[in-house]
Amino acid sequence: MTTDFHAAKPSLLADSDFWRDPYPFYDKLRSVHPVYKGTVLKYPGWYVTGYAEAAAILKDARFKNRIPLPETGTKYENLKNVQQDMLLFKNQSDHKRMRTLVGKELTPKMADSFRPYIKEAVHELLDQIQRRGTADIVSEYAFPLASLIIAKILGVPEEERYRFRQWTARLIQTIDLTRSRKALAKGGDAVFQLTAYFKSLIQKRKTRPREDMITRFTMHEQLTEEEVLATCILLVIAGHETTVNLISNGLFSLINHPEELGALKEEPQLIESAVEEFLRYESPTQLTARTASEDCEINGDIIKKGEQVYILLGAANRDPNKFKHPHLLDISRKPNQHLAFGYGAHVCPGSSLARLEAQIAISAFLERAPELRLAASNVQYRKLIGFRSLIELPVALG
Repeated sequence: MTTDFHAAKPSLLADSDFWRDPYPFYDKLRSVHPVYKGTVLKYPGWYVTGYAEAAAILKDARFKNRIPLPETGTKYENLKNVQQDMLLFKNQSDHKRMRTLVGKELTPKMADSFRPYIKEAVHELLDQIQRRGTADIVSEYAFPLASLIIAKILGVPEEERYRFRQWTARLIQTIDLTRSRKALAKGGDAVFQLTAYFKSLIQKRKTRPREDMITRFTMHEQLTEEEVLATCILLVIAGHETTVNLISNGLFSLINHPEELGALKEEPQLIESAVEEFLRYESPTQLTARTASEDCEINGDIIKKGEQVYILLGAANRDPNKFKHPHLLDISRKPNQHLAFGYGAHVCPGSSLARLEAQIAISAFLERAPELRLAASNVQYRKLIGFRSLIELPVALG
């Protein structure tokens, strides 16, 4: 489908409505074709907004992961090398090997074993927030919580976790379609610092092993040192970005939907289905990319070898052909087979942990702050195509 989509021609980067609410744009794009070929953003390729088409591509091994930086040239080499060693950008045998090892660490059982620690961390943060009476959910609740948990799992000293926020923010910018040369340069600096940090920590664990993930990774003969480094860096990024966005977006969605907020207060046991609905309604990750390794047919269109495919998860999760009343928040929605964590072989291995953190964090907040309300009228999202991420979420507790 190559029809020009004129509504997409104006720069999205200058369109404040898109950052506030991208879903009308996704609907327009889907109405032209659920697999649209063109230059919707500044990158030419196929833009997938249909649920069925997105699921088909995500589970089709002919569509390969690829690093988001050009493979030629030496610019941003450190950043590129780390990305190449990340599970997120691996394919076939390398992906299966790394996925098996990382998957053994991030099982639902492992996540559940951290339940007491997550609860303790949540209530310590809420103690601090309640004393003040106001808070920014993003920086004073969701991010510190995610930092504590991923630091505990990896084996990072708690007092050093504060470094993660700036590193994560800079690296997210390097894989987003809005990236600039300046963002890539900052990302390169962040990778240099993260690499040096984790190299030192890995060396310490080799001489003084502990009961933590870094120690276990260093003992795996199937992982190279570069892959151990890249995995630690990826877990820092993913362990923050997805979880922080899920908690923040979930609470913001509830504040904006008083009936659903009331329903969850009345029936706290709905928290599991509520978190699934937050994942669908405001997907923390909005876009993932693939490259066709051969000519492939999807919904009657031929995607040629080497062409780029951009799967808009946020759009697929609001496809009316899959979800009834897709633009309505329904915390009791069932079934809810969203694609927020991907699909097929590349589904997010940390999804159980992210779900559990969100369930505990949101439930506890509503229990201890029953009169929760916004403390600002102009809540804004970060200008990222690939992530649904609030800049801040100021709230008052009463």
